[in-house]
Amino acid sequence: MTTATKARQPILKTSLPGPRTRAIMERDAQHLSTSYVRPYPFVPDHGEGVWLSDPDGNTMLDFFAGIAVSTTGHAHPHVVKAVQEQVTKFTHVCLSDYPQEITTSLAERLVKHVERPGEKWRVFFGNSGAEAVEAAVKLARNHTGRAHIISTMGSFHGRTYGAITLTGSKTKYKRGFGPLLPAVSHVPYPNPFRPPLGSTPEACGQAVLNHIRELFVGVIPSDEVAAIIVEPMQGEGGYIVPPADFLPGLRQLCDEHGIMLIYDEVQAGMGRTGKMFSYQQFEQYGEVQPDIITVAKGIASGMPISALLAKESVMTWPVGSHGSTYGGNPVAAAAAHATLDLIEGVVKHPGCGESLMQNAADVGAYLLSELKAMQSEFPFLGDVRGQGLFIGLEFVKPDGSPDGALRDRASTAIFERGLLNLDCGEAVIRVSPPLILTREDAETGLEIMREALRGLS
Repeated sequence: MTTATKARQPILKTSLPGPRTRAIMERDAQHLSTSYVRPYPFVPDHGEGVWLSDPDGNTMLDFFAGIAVSTTGHAHPHVVKAVQEQVTKFTHVCLSDYPQEITTSLAERLVKHVERPGEKWRVFFGNSGAEAVEAAVKLARNHTGRAHIISTMGSFHGRTYGAITLTGSKTKYKRGFGPLLPAVSHVPYPNPFRPPLGSTPEACGQAVLNHIRELFVGVIPSDEVAAIIVEPMQGEGGYIVPPADFLPGLRQLCDEHGIMLIYDEVQAGMGRTGKMFSYQQFEQYGEVQPDIITVAKGIASGMPISALLAKESVMTWPVGSHGSTYGGNPVAAAAAHATLDLIEGVVKHPGCGESLMQNAADVGAYLLSELKAMQSEFPFLGDVRGQGLFIGLEFVKPDGSPDGALRDRASTAIFERGLLNLDCGEAVIRVSPPLILTREDAETGLEIMREALRGLS
């Protein structure tokens, strides 16, 4: 006779924060930059898989993965081994000056996910998503000889100067930092739950495309536009999935006017949606292939590395025109290789099927279905949306408008029950756990969320 084992649960030994955590937070408040947000009283001390513990022994289930970064969870043995082995060889020899096998092979692995017959791609390695975005803008302007960049409202592309100019999610990122990058415009993002420009959920993608065309008639000369940059699935703006016809239409519009199409895959890429890159979810609806892709966050399970992928026909900037001292660091590259092993299924993670990419699709579909079912019990969940382990829950008032205050209460209640989470958009909680999340751990997270939401009713 066998007895069923009980699913692992959060362990809350103290109130949050506990005394050791509180002491560290007090020191942090005295010595670190005033720009840090600190939304939750939690200090990570050590982790294992999808579980993260503080110095007081409180262990939390991780449903945000360091903002979609910890692809393989915490301290994954395959990633740890790869990092340890590379450290014993060398930790830095500037990639801008010396080629290295570990980054060459990493580039080869990445481009295999985007190249087509007769179409070669190249890779530039940096340190962060913002750095990749900065490089993308430089490349697009250099290649086209044009200056203007079009971005979207609700977007997040980073907080360096060029990146915050492109960002359209929160004014606090820009207030007091001007003047910013010149020749940048923003257009609405096609959000089916809140259709812009007086459109409908079904027509909002075409409405945005028509809006861009109108700008080309009276505001921005199309032959001065170097690139349109867009998140194929919008992250910080609210975990929004656009309508199926938007990216094919955007690709066609860019082709009509000789404009580079840049996809920011920093948050939604690297297997999170069930495909290597989120734009690939739309390939069944038409041609969506971009000219440039920015990648970071989940590429190396927390080690700092980013990648700018571009068609060889586009990556035409001259020798020495762009570089990075630390970009493509070999230790981070080793972590990226190990992460790809698990995403692609070269190495299997116990309980996660053939690959983490497939696991994200399968467990994500289960989570999305269960969270949608909660809407009947909790009318304030106005929208539940997403793809794979890229899911957003939007909180609304009775009149349907965003309810940020209720979202904040829900987020706190969920945290206090042992589930790490993070908000985004005006009134959204994002669900972006490590891709090693099993259905069993997903069920634990769902029960915590139900309990917390019932406390709000």
